[in-house]
Amino acid sequence: MKHEHLNLLAAMTLVLAGTPIVASAQAGSAQDAALAGINTAEAPRVTQTVDNRATSTLQRSHLSLVDRATPTKAVDDAAPMNHMNLVLQRSAKRQVALDALISAQHDPTSSKFRQWVTPAQFGQTFGVSDADVAAVSAWLKSQGFTVNGVYPNKMQIDFSGNAGQVKRAFRTQMNHYTINNTAHVANASDISIPQALQGVVAGVAGLNDIHPQAQHTAPKLGQFNASSQRFTVQQPKTAAVGLTPQAVNFTNGSRGLVPYDMAKIYGTDKLYASGLTGTGITIAVVEDSSMVPDDWTNFVSQFGLTSYGGTFKQFQPQATGFTNCIDPTIAFPGEDDFEALLDAEWSTAMAPGANIWLASCDDSNATNFFGGVVTAATNLINGTDRPNIISASYGYGEGFVDSASKSAIDLMWAQADAEGISVFVSSGDSGSNPSFNGFFINGAGIDANAFGTSPNDTVVGGTDTADILDGTTKKYFSASFNAQYGSALSYVPEIPWNESCGNEVAAKSLGYATSLAFCKAYLQFDPNGYYITSESGSGGPSSVNAKPAWQRLVYNAAKDQSRDVPDVALFGGSYGGSTWVIVCSYYYPCTPGFTGSTALIGGTSLSSPMFAGIQALIDQGLAAKGLSPNQGNAAPTLYTLAADEYGGPKGAPPATLATCNSDNGAKGTGKCVFHNVTRGSIATQCVQQLPDVVTPDCYYYGTLPNSYLGPIQLGLTSTNANKYNANTEAFAAQAGWSFASGLGSVDANNLLKAWKAFVNVK
Repeated sequence: MKHEHLNLLAAMTLVLAGTPIVASAQAGSAQDAALAGINTAEAPRVTQTVDNRATSTLQRSHLSLVDRATPTKAVDDAAPMNHMNLVLQRSAKRQVALDALISAQHDPTSSKFRQWVTPAQFGQTFGVSDADVAAVSAWLKSQGFTVNGVYPNKMQIDFSGNAGQVKRAFRTQMNHYTINNTAHVANASDISIPQALQGVVAGVAGLNDIHPQAQHTAPKLGQFNASSQRFTVQQPKTAAVGLTPQAVNFTNGSRGLVPYDMAKIYGTDKLYASGLTGTGITIAVVEDSSMVPDDWTNFVSQFGLTSYGGTFKQFQPQATGFTNCIDPTIAFPGEDDFEALLDAEWSTAMAPGANIWLASCDDSNATNFFGGVVTAATNLINGTDRPNIISASYGYGEGFVDSASKSAIDLMWAQADAEGISVFVSSGDSGSNPSFNGFFINGAGIDANAFGTSPNDTVVGGTDTADILDGTTKKYFSASFNAQYGSALSYVPEIPWNESCGNEVAAKSLGYATSLAFCKAYLQFDPNGYYITSESGSGGPSSVNAKPAWQRLVYNAAKDQSRDVPDVALFGGSYGGSTWVIVCSYYYPCTPGFTGSTALIGGTSLSSPMFAGIQALIDQGLAAKGLSPNQGNAAPTLYTLAADEYGGPKGAPPATLATCNSDNGAKGTGKCVFHNVTRGSIATQCVQQLPDVVTPDCYYYGTLPNSYLGPIQLGLTSTNANKYNANTEAFAAQAGWSFASGLGSVDANNLLKAWKAFVNVK
């Protein structure tokens, strides 16, 4: 099936034809071309007197989690609640026009292809009318709130107040709760607003402080062993009884991958050789903390990237007209957030000539689900100086998100897409529910990262190199480092990253017929449950967002109505701690020969900025042909190209589906855009302790015999609690698309060739 979706996109663009322009833009500009023919003029929708006595409840405007928790106490009325976000609701007419424009912007046959808009034009054409914004702002002020400002998108009003004002205005009590053993603040019930405002208000984001979490593994400290060319990693001491579980940690140490390795594995080295390094392209990594800039300089120097000319800037992006982004520790010596430095260093690793912006806003500046990460992203997207690409390596499952916060996330990424910004989001680090990074799934079923299930971003999952478990390391890695500390010889077959006993490839490597048999045997090795984990690349269906048309294009796309993630995958981590990437930090700097302690890390927080770096190379390559350096959401193009290689949802797949199987290695996949990951799964361990902790979507295979907490049931994540096999495990890799690894990983050089053909340039 060759670009079949273009017929659908072309049909959708007809919505845009034949009516006069409303949005203001300079004549002849690219933005004029984007908005030409769009008529979204409408009368104000707030037409009644705003009466606080006549109210309507906004459904799902509080976290469902608090319904299962007992408040520890009420929040004091005087407690400040700064920089809440009132999220507005555009009309159906404007939503249809926006969807049609974004579709046309991704359609090479449309006159609006790659014609992007500015924040002001986005607000004027697709936001809420000035009169309605004024009506809502006036009501907020009448309730005693301070209106700090309105974003240019005319979809968000930043306001501040205290808990007492929230209680009176929105008719909900702010309480303290303990959720997942952590203290939080949240509204106890759905909020109410005046009926007159109901049509233009989606809700309030910032009534709880459950922030999206960084999706990386805990850093490991390694001491380099020159004879083995591996890092000896310090292991936490445990009081585990009995035999040490097989392959929990490989005794020959951990391999530390470096930029040279990833360039060789994913084909970016060929692009560097042709002069494409990301020069002129800006990647923004959005964070809730900061790093020491010298960490980045150390990384670039250690791994031979200085000559490529990349730049690094760390700053706090501000909204227009008001300050809502601070990072009080940014100037502290030793501020060394591993998420920040992982994102900055490894986006540079893939695009060593790019400009890297580390945009950080501290969580404590607002009692807000978003925290600093979304404040940073929202301010960038609405700013005058915008990046080409954003990487967001944070998230939580949709079950941890209220409706207003989810609406704000989705409108943020839709605006970025319309402006031409490519957004990449980590899928998560705990298998079929991304909310349990570093822990194990309990009390919750299958879920997807709320930060990435918008149809306007690209979600990146995690893979593992298969060579260790397959015993083929000598085929793919040199026995010693080169001058850049690299040892990869070529592309390496991949499997889904999965550190649990649910890893089928590990189970078979260790002599077990199935992962289920391996997990049952694990009970003998680990009777206390010290090694229970759900650490794995995440994937799953959205319970909020519908499946976009482009996601139906490819072979084995899930036959559901949901936006499914991930879209693609890159290296995220390893089974048994065999392989990580190296980061250079303030307390553990990289030294020639790795003479000191070296930090090793992984997670889909690595995968996302790496794909952002690959996108920077694509952007530069297209810009060199006179095209826009901005591509907007990459996913529609990626799925179109994958349909060419894997086949469509109907009929027999082409021969290239088998050819591009990751297991074929470098020679077999040499001409492929995608490496199709077909072995393994992201099914991980899950637990429950009845009657207090009930975990759905879990097949229980045993009970911990020595738990001091009482009987704890162990299981594997499954779509059928009564059956566990290749069809029910959550989730197995397969030919084509899968929840385990999306479309698979990419060869960057072949991806650029295919992208050029898609947009009809040579």
